[in-house]
Amino acid sequence: MLGRGAVAAAVVVFTAGLLGLLGCSFEGGGAAEPPTAASTGGVTTSAASPLPNSTTGSASPSAPGSPSPVPVTGPDQKLVSMTVTGGFAGVHQLVILRGDGTVYASEKGQPAVRHTSAAQFTELRTLLGDPALADVPDFTMDMGAADMLQYTLQFNGRTVMTDRSGDEPALDRLIDALSPWLSKK
Repeated sequence: MLGRGAVAAAVVVFTAGLLGLLGCSFEGGGAAEPPTAASTGGVTTSAASPLPNSTTGSASPSAPGSPSPVPVTGPDQKLVSMTVTGGFAGVHQLVILRGDGTVYASEKGQPAVRHTSAAQFTELRTLLGDPALADVPDFTMDMGAADMLQYTLQFNGRTVMTDRSGDEPALDRLIDALSPWLSKK
């Protein structure tokens, strides 16, 4: 049986390879609408509304001082990617936020490109700028649990893997804010 370190390393290598393949082939030129009630499981968005499914309605800081939005260096910059795998049904979803405000989402190879509103883009970047994310461990999984979803996030030069079994409010807010952008069938 593989140990935790070997499993974590295998998942990171697999995820990095998958993201590299997807990142190299995606040019971000598609025009698509932001998530709708049908694509977000009943959550609707508009250009003036905050991010869908936000737990507090704002990016409240978890540490002293207010987080500021992470800077954007170019339209093709990958600000954050999140891969969701596992569960009883064998979920495999991916969402990538790019520097031009586009969101690439894929479920089992079916891609979709959507655009954030200015407010949504700022809120996502602010969540990424939360100083509390620096304190989140790279690996928090309950290895004894079965059929839990596993989240692999890449942001700020880090890879973080979690099944959300730990208490990490800053990470949970980021996952909650990205989840409505995942492809829904």
